[in-house]
Amino acid sequence: MRILALLLTLLAATALAAQPEQWRSEWPETDFAKTSITNWSEIRSGGPPRDGIPALSDPKFLRAADARRIEGREPVITVEIGEATPRAYPIRYLIWHEIVNDTVGGVPVAVTYCPLCNSAITFDRRTRAGELTFGVTGKLRHSDMVMFDRQTESWWQQALGQAVVGKLTGTTLKTLPSWMESWDQFRARNPQGLVMAEPPHNRNYGSNPYRGYDTARRPFLYSGEDPPHGISPLMRVVRVGDRAWPLSRLSDAGEITEAGVTISWAPGQASALDSGRIAKGRDIGSIRVRDGRGRDVAHDLMFAFAFHAFWPDGRWMLGR
Repeated sequence: MRILALLLTLLAATALAAQPEQWRSEWPETDFAKTSITNWSEIRSGGPPRDGIPALSDPKFLRAADARRIEGREPVITVEIGEATPRAYPIRYLIWHEIVNDTVGGVPVAVTYCPLCNSAITFDRRTRAGELTFGVTGKLRHSDMVMFDRQTESWWQQALGQAVVGKLTGTTLKTLPSWMESWDQFRARNPQGLVMAEPPHNRNYGSNPYRGYDTARRPFLYSGEDPPHGISPLMRVVRVGDRAWPLSRLSDAGEITEAGVTISWAPGQASALDSGRIAKGRDIGSIRVRDGRGRDVAHDLMFAFAFHAFWPDGRWMLGR
């Protein structure tokens, strides 16, 4: 009880400190007067300072056949754009860096992963303000990563792909189709594909610093409502627009066609947020979302609490 009381006190102190005045020295170029945030206490420090989680830019790549560090069941984010060679961005790296600024087939992209929400989204970095490069603020809102662009120092909500503080407030990034699958699944389909090489940083790549997180009772630094319908806060859901399909329903069915999309599930991908070694995580399977013409559809595989936090009026696709 003493430890619980201390944690509650620390959380309260964090909420009280969440005011723009506290951040201006670190963010002198951010226009805090322009924002869509109505309650600043929603923004909390996740621990690391600005760029304490170092985003990557212009990473190097290897041919899939030449990669030796990645184990077969490890998750990767797959990006396939036009005629460009398919690329895999291993979660063993993104769990430590969260953002990769890259260019694929002439399209400037930001491949993002928020471990606390299990949210993996790829954005087009082109906006009306020009091409942006993204970093990690070290701040969280509803436990989701708050990004920033280096051109205007506006803050962006990763789950929404939308600027929420600063000059570009209200601007929304275009979401590009990408998906999480196992390394084995990627290279079986793309033997000549590319995989991001290990970054030149001193990190214990392949380990999971969030061991046991996706079976915890509560999300980290989240004080919002639980999802409805008795759904566990840390249940994975497939979000397409403002709809969410529980992963448990998809794994039972194998494939579901609803609301204009077909969502398929296949075994073979390890959870990145389970075991101390990512490759040893339990099998959660892989998802692919396509439209009626067989084209890949932009989606996210996120935790249920995050879907409810950012889409409180969203539709839960429970099959009832």
